[in-house]
Amino acid sequence: MTRERTFGLEAAFALVLLVSGGLIAYVSWGYGFGSMSRPGPGLYPFFVGIAIAVAALFTLVGTLRSSDAHPVLDSGGRRTFAIMTATFCFWILAMPVLGYVVVTLISTFVFAKAVRLEGWRKPLAVAVGTAAFIWLLFDVWLYIDLPRGIWVE
Repeated sequence: MTRERTFGLEAAFALVLLVSGGLIAYVSWGYGFGSMSRPGPGLYPFFVGIAIAVAALFTLVGTLRSSDAHPVLDSGGRRTFAIMTATFCFWILAMPVLGYVVVTLISTFVFAKAVRLEGWRKPLAVAVGTAAFIWLLFDVWLYIDLPRGIWVE
């Protein structure tokens, strides 16, 4: 008895990622690679697009070879997915008002609780550490202005 292979949600998502990675690489090719001493704007996105496409290709092949048919998300998975989606939407909408670091702190804490990181101290430590690292990396070391929100003019 052979099992029927289906083209499910995971395979469809892998196909979307494969096409997206290819498009990223194709578009970044036109930006130019520059040289090793002075990289051009297309170098990094080209290799990121290639990496996405290769990873998606392996995922797609593995998914199509698999004969396991199982639900994509159970009820707990749907709840976690809904919380994370709502938190990401909050992150996008609240960033101009609250600022990048504050919204990242709140969102990271909610993400950590959504994936059931135990207690309150661990999620808070992850959130504070992530927000501090983002602030140090972009604001202090790279001098990139992040949205500061209404707190700082």
